Amino acid sequence: MSKINQNLNYWVITVALAGFLFGFDTIVISGADQALQAFWGSSDWFHGTFIMSMALWGTVIGALFGGIPCDIFGRKKTLFGIGILYLTSALGSGLATDPYVFSCFRFIGGLGVGASSVAAPIYISEITPAQHRGRFVATYQFNIVFGIFIAFFSNYLLGKYIDQAAWRWMLGVEALPAAIYALMVLGVPNSPRWLLSKNENNEQARALLQKINPSINLQTQLKTIKESLKDRSVQFFSGSFRKPITLAFLIAFFNQVSGINFVLYYAPRIFETAGINQSNTLIASIPIGAVNLIFTLLGMYLIDKMGRKTLMTVGSIGYIITLLGVAFSFYTGAEGFMVVLFVSLFVGAHAIGQGAVIWVFISEIFPNAIRAKGMSWGSGTHWVLAAIITMITPTVLQHFSPVAIFLFFALMMVIQLIWVLVVMPETKGKKLEDIEALFS
Repeated sequence: MSKINQNLNYWVITVALAGFLFGFDTIVISGADQALQAFWGSSDWFHGTFIMSMALWGTVIGALFGGIPCDIFGRKKTLFGIGILYLTSALGSGLATDPYVFSCFRFIGGLGVGASSVAAPIYISEITPAQHRGRFVATYQFNIVFGIFIAFFSNYLLGKYIDQAAWRWMLGVEALPAAIYALMVLGVPNSPRWLLSKNENNEQARALLQKINPSINLQTQLKTIKESLKDRSVQFFSGSFRKPITLAFLIAFFNQVSGINFVLYYAPRIFETAGINQSNTLIASIPIGAVNLIFTLLGMYLIDKMGRKTLMTVGSIGYIITLLGVAFSFYTGAEGFMVVLFVSLFVGAHAIGQGAVIWVFISEIFPNAIRAKGMSWGSGTHWVLAAIITMITPTVLQHFSPVAIFLFFALMMVIQLIWVLVVMPETKGKKLEDIEALFS
């Protein structure tokens, strides 16, 4: 492997660590869910609205406005700021003295998650060659699911070996990887496309483009990028970008109405509903993290070979089968093991389909001039729905049967499959500027 490739790999791995913190921060709360409600004696409404979903409302804000610092200060400085937000949230949540202070610090962590889902995919998509872009951007998703897996495993160990206030350790331990990430990201360069968008450091941008891909025709690449930046004066919702805006909205919408966050955030509670003893619900969650990790690796391997659309088709079919399996298990009373099995396979279907594709697809379908705004739009849609679902889940579980809930998610995935087959374009192997031409 050449020194150039080693540099590129280091930059991608470092920035993708924001995904590890994203996954860990989002899912670690599942292990503390019932302990927190008991500790503060919260009602279902307060617990769902403030304790469980407050981070997600921070994520919504971070996602919707994360494109602003990306454009003004650059991707690199934004990514460093994200590390500081994660570090502050971890320490504050672990040391919180009341539910309101706890919710405030979880909100701060959510800002980091939301901004991360904008800045990291943009940065990676802008520094990687077209033929490898899917795999490199999917490294971010791999780190998300790796963070989820470690969070499930960490929750189990801390819940088992720490008797008093284990939830404080579950949430506070994130401070260590957050500090490491913040220091590492100082060593990555700015995105060459961002440098060119600012009409400054053009020589630095030229050198980076050549370093990233020595085989390119540098003059042609520079001309193409600068041409694509001429649209900066066009308003985002003017109608010129209707196609990518609609595609980003729909892939994010379907991602959440699959039920993935419903399962990941409330896995222990779902398993308890399925008849698994409360003391075993945390360990029953570990297979979810393991399956998520394995199928994400498979998705990373296949995304540049089979393409985004094919993986979405496979994932959609897997969603439908496994969601019907969960509903059938609850309906027949064949709960416990069968529910864990189908839920784990459901997560696998998500990992190889939506999980592998969503951040890659959104990061590459918008023109250079509005990529940060477009990423904010798609990510913001994703997180608004995630926050709503997480907020209402405790109440939904009280008023609707698991059969009805999982049948609803299965129906949504039938609609997603139709959308993928009829509407979704393939972007495999295309340069960012060539994808832009598809929608012009």
